[in-house]
Amino acid sequence: MDINLRPGTPADADICGTICYNAFKTISEAHGFTPDFPAPEVAIGLLKWMLAHPEFYSVVAEIDGRIAGSNFLDERNRIAGVGPITIDQRCRIARLAGV
Repeated sequence: MDINLRPGTPADADICGTICYNAFKTISEAHGFTPDFPAPEVAIGLLKWMLAHPEFYSVVAEIDGRIAGSNFLDERNRIAGVGPITIDQRCRIARLAGV
């Protein structure tokens, strides 16, 4: 298994946004909360904005060349904000299954 961490780019928005949407949707449904994002396009749009913004530091995780998750650091203020931090549920399930 080849793991790579790299800076995110706007070209990563569709995949990272979809992973973000699915991750938050799964958590919301498990706890009976209203989802943070009403549709994948909303999460994709947010991450597209964050990935293009010069004051957001982003890291994209890849496993065997496929995007597996992402993390963001909001550096717009003196106190930085972290997140969203997301991982593709398929990676989590594969890891739990020992794959």
